[in-house]
Amino acid sequence: MSELTGTILVTGGMGFIGSNFTRHLLTAHPAVRVVNIDKLTYAGNPRNLADCTGNARHVFVRGDICDEKVVAEVLKAHGVETIVHFAAETHVDRSILEADDFIRTNVQGTRVLLEASRKAGIRCFLHISTDEVYGSLGRLGAFTEESPLLPNSPYAASKAGADTLARAYHRTYGLPVIITRTCNNYGPYQFPEKFIPLMIVNALRGEHLPIYGDGLYVREWLHVEDHCCALARILAAGEIGEVYNIGSGEERVNLDVARDILGLTGQPESLLRHVKDRPGHDRRYALDSAKIRRQLAWAPAVPFRDGLGQTVEWYHAHAAWWQEILSGDYRTYYERQYGAGSQRIPE
Repeated sequence: MSELTGTILVTGGMGFIGSNFTRHLLTAHPAVRVVNIDKLTYAGNPRNLADCTGNARHVFVRGDICDEKVVAEVLKAHGVETIVHFAAETHVDRSILEADDFIRTNVQGTRVLLEASRKAGIRCFLHISTDEVYGSLGRLGAFTEESPLLPNSPYAASKAGADTLARAYHRTYGLPVIITRTCNNYGPYQFPEKFIPLMIVNALRGEHLPIYGDGLYVREWLHVEDHCCALARILAAGEIGEVYNIGSGEERVNLDVARDILGLTGQPESLLRHVKDRPGHDRRYALDSAKIRRQLAWAPAVPFRDGLGQTVEWYHAHAAWWQEILSGDYRTYYERQYGAGSQRIPE
């Protein structure tokens, strides 16, 4: 793989995927300098990159991507050449409760970054999106990069809006944009409102594992390190103006994943609890990722079964990390959303 060089701005670099990607760049690409901007909302956690403290190639800026002045100053002050844009509100359930923050951050924040990039002459703007922009699939088939965008939640709609803005800036202004759409990620440092870490944390605590509806919703799962490797490959050799789906091909039924986690934690299936479904719940997602595999010779290296076991072990070994989250604002949100003593699965 080609060696990456220069200064890369990672937005949302204290979040789940952003922090893993920052660590990946610092570890695997010694000629890269990372400028990490994050507003540090509830899901942005400086402890996600505690092991990078003191690294001369990592600069953290606490800032809001919606602030045009801050973004322009960061690009100029640090000589940013490439932007990898992760920063987003991502939790579907929260978007159903209140969409304002999703529109502001995911759409307006993306516009601010695109406009600042145009003015600064950025050489590549890598926009990170999601399979949810495509909507819901039936029992068969997979989304290709040419599939229409048919989002079904406020979160997915806000990401689709950001995608189309990024595309428009490329077509209108010639901004060097690449868009990626990934399936569900999992791995270390994922905030425990998301499906897999919530199931793991509840199992480790001996609490009920809440399952939406019949639990037969299907998702495709990709280990976050495989995602990071794909993004680095795209930065090195991806074609400007293109869209790349990043998928594993490993589809799993939610109920089966929950059962696997119970088995890995030694807990009984009696902890499973079916709860009322959420509005507009997409039945199935699946990505056709033949394009990135064929053109850029990328393929995932972590089988889901192995990755899930590693992830359970990580949460078991890093209980202090998630216990601090559970005792903070997350608990207030959790009880507001699900009711004291009750639980529901988020995605």
